[in-house]
Amino acid sequence: MALQTLLSRNAGVLAVIAATGLTLTSIPAVARAEQVAVGRAVDPGAGAAKGQVADRLGDRTGRTVADAGAPALPDGVSARAWTVTDVRTGDVLAARNAHQRLAPASTLKTLFAVTVLPKFRAGAVHKVTPAELAGIGQGSSLVGIKEGRSYQVADLWRGVFLRSGNDAVRVLAAMNGGWTATAREMQARAGQLGARDTSVKSPDGYDSPGQVSSAYDLSVFGRAGLADADFARYCATTTARFPSKGSPSFEIQNTNRLLSGANGLRRYPGIVGVKNGYTSNAGNTLIAAARRGGRTLLVTVLNPQSGASNAVYHEAGSLLDWGFRAAGKARPVGSLVAAAPGGRATPSADGARSGAERPSASARPVAAQVSREPGRWSHTTGWAVAGGFAVALAVGAVFGWRMYVRGRRTPGGGS
Repeated sequence: MALQTLLSRNAGVLAVIAATGLTLTSIPAVARAEQVAVGRAVDPGAGAAKGQVADRLGDRTGRTVADAGAPALPDGVSARAWTVTDVRTGDVLAARNAHQRLAPASTLKTLFAVTVLPKFRAGAVHKVTPAELAGIGQGSSLVGIKEGRSYQVADLWRGVFLRSGNDAVRVLAAMNGGWTATAREMQARAGQLGARDTSVKSPDGYDSPGQVSSAYDLSVFGRAGLADADFARYCATTTARFPSKGSPSFEIQNTNRLLSGANGLRRYPGIVGVKNGYTSNAGNTLIAAARRGGRTLLVTVLNPQSGASNAVYHEAGSLLDWGFRAAGKARPVGSLVAAAPGGRATPSADGARSGAERPSASARPVAAQVSREPGRWSHTTGWAVAGGFAVALAVGAVFGWRMYVRGRRTPGGGS
C-alpha cells in the first residue's frame, strides 16, 4: 500500500508539472554546483542544488567524460570557471562553475558591443571632446584616442576589439548617451539575452564594486555577438591602421594571443575571435571561438589559477581541442539561451532549434537563432510561482521514493 500511495503521489506531481509546462531542465538555479559535469542534459550550477545535480548525473561528475566514446577532459585546466559551447546549437558540451559570479575584465566589452554596436554607422565621423575621455580608470588599456581629433566609428570599434581601449569605450558610451546610461542599457540587454549572473557597473569591464558576470553569461554575449556581421568582423581582425584615415596613424594588433599568435603562442587553427581581458581582480579572462570542419565552438575561461605564462590561452586552446574531439560524442550538459525576436530570452521547445551556421568567412556572423536553455527561467512571475510549486512537489516525491527504496533495501530502514 505504501508503494501504491507513493506512486499515486508521483503521478500527481507529474500532472502538476505537465500542467505548468515545467521540465526538470527548466528548474532555476538555487545553488552553484562546484563540479565539472559532462554527459547529461544539465548545466552544472544551472540546474538545482548540488545534490539534485549529482542525482541527475549519477556518477558522471568530476573531470571524467562518462559517455562511451567521448574523450577525457584535458588535464591542467585551472580556471575558476569555464564553458565549452557549440555556437550553432547553443549546446554546452562541458562546464565548470558555469554560473559562478566573477569579475569579467574586458570580456564584458562583448556585452558593450552587443548593446551599442548596432546604433552607429561604421563610416560616421565623431570629434572627440575632453569630457568624453574623462574618468578613464588608472592603468586602463588604451588605443590612443586624442581629444579634438575626429574618428570614424569603425576606428573606435577597432580600438575596442583590438586594443581593448577603454578610451574608445568612453567615447562610444558618450555618443550613446553617457557612461551611466550605457551601463543601464547593457544591464537591460543582458536581461533580454537571459544572462542573469551579470551586474554591469563599468561598461569597459574595469574593476568596479559589484561588477560580475559568469562563464555562462559571457558565452551568451560572445555567441550573440558572433551573430552580428560587424561584431564578427571586428573581433576577427588581427591588425589594423589606427585611425584608418588621416595622419598620424599607426598599426595596432589584437591583444587576443590565440588570434594574433603573439608572445610565444601560435595562432589557434580556425580561430575567429572573440575577446580577452585582464584586471588585478579578475585575473586573465577570455572568450574564444574557432571553426573547424563546419562546426564553430566557443570557450569562455575565467581566471586560471596555475600561475603559468599564457595560462588562459593554453587552457582555452586545450578546451577547444577537446570540444572538437568530443563533438557528436559527448552529450550536452546544458544549453545557452538566446534572445527571441521580441527581445525577451526564450528557450525553444525540444527539437525545435532553428537556424543554421552562416558562411565560413570570419567577417560573417556564425550564429543567429533561438536555442533551448535548460536550467534558466524566462517565464512570467505567475508561471514561476506555479513552476516553483511543482518543483517542490517533484523534489519531495523523489526524496520519498528514495527513502522508500532505502527502506526496502536496508535492514531496519523506514518507509
